Amino acid sequence: MIARNSIIEAFSTRAGRDRTPSQAPRRSGEAGFTLVEMLVVIAIIGLIMGLIGPRVLNYLSESKVKTARIQLQSFSSALDLFYLDAGRFPSTAEGLAALVRRTPGVAAWNGPYLKGGNVPNDPWNHAYLYRSPGEHGPYDIVSYGSDGQEGGSGTSADISLEKTTASNNDQQ
Repeated sequence: MIARNSIIEAFSTRAGRDRTPSQAPRRSGEAGFTLVEMLVVIAIIGLIMGLIGPRVLNYLSESKVKTARIQLQSFSSALDLFYLDAGRFPSTAEGLAALVRRTPGVAAWNGPYLKGGNVPNDPWNHAYLYRSPGEHGPYDIVSYGSDGQEGGSGTSADISLEKTTASNNDQQ
């Protein structure tokens, strides 16, 4: 009987009867995605990234400029507090470090005037330039932008407290 059952099972399998879905034969064309389908999908993704990528990078560079302007305003507020306590602004030699560390000769120092206990670099990891007295007021604070050199245009343009105040007044 064992031989008879095996023979019947073999014939029914060949005839396509009594198959479960997992035992169904696979055709080679239906096994997955074709190379052409994969290339089309990759091309579509490439086009989308080509259109959206530059906009995202532009927003990133604009956000760094905005971050630098906000930091300049934060320095300005801290310098005003330093002035109220010490009766003067830090000298060029003392620099912005006077906002986080007591400097000799300042008796009424109530700092640190900046959170974190250190002076942050600009968004491009360059130090801010501080001058006192400044060319445009009691002090000047400047970031040289993405290139780290004086002058430039676009994201490489210098960002100063004077330009930040002027652009804020223009927006209002």
